Amino acid sequence: MLEICSQNETSAIKYFPNRKGELSMMQLAKRVLFVFGFLAFSTVSLADLWKIDGAHSTARFKIRHLMIANVSGELTGIKGTFNVDEKDITKLKAEATIDASTLNTNNADRDKHLKSADFFDVQKYPTISYKSKRVMKEADGKFKLVGDLTIHGVTKEVTLLADALTPAIKDPWGNIKRGFFATTQLNRSDFKITWNKTLETGGLLIGETADIAIELELVGEAPKSPRG
Repeated sequence: MLEICSQNETSAIKYFPNRKGELSMMQLAKRVLFVFGFLAFSTVSLADLWKIDGAHSTARFKIRHLMIANVSGELTGIKGTFNVDEKDITKLKAEATIDASTLNTNNADRDKHLKSADFFDVQKYPTISYKSKRVMKEADGKFKLVGDLTIHGVTKEVTLLADALTPAIKDPWGNIKRGFFATTQLNRSDFKITWNKTLETGGLLIGETADIAIELELVGEAPKSPRG
């Protein structure tokens, strides 16, 4: 422990239990640096590289049906990485792929049709991919992630409006994890997914614009131990 004592109106610093005696400021500084150094190496460091945890990640969509309601669904099977600079979010880099065959709207017949050549044609285009190109800061820690999205063999630049990355936590199994959430809107015609039917009362069976919500859990890779 450290103890401050008054001796002849001069403060002296004593260190216990190794030995009694006054420490010079240089000795004290060395001990303080040693303590801080030990704490730094014994604390879990944040990773630069984060992998998407496919078991806990989804891309959800919602689109108008019969002009009276919405149909919702999701895709899973997401893989990819995020490279994160904790000091500068604009340096973030992200890549992801989604298994298109995981599309699910809780209706087997509809899912079969959506996976057919009328829509996603998953046999010909088995994956959906995204690769970021730049990041723009927004208010309240949010940011815009701009990148190339490829669906149905067509690539378009798409902007995701993302919340700030959540603080990192350690799960019960010792994994370091954090969350990513973003939204966007897509016009399916931009990706040459154009199948539709005209209703007798006017209007179309399926809407053109889909609302997208992406929710990912990221797993940090342990930083490499310094050499020396």
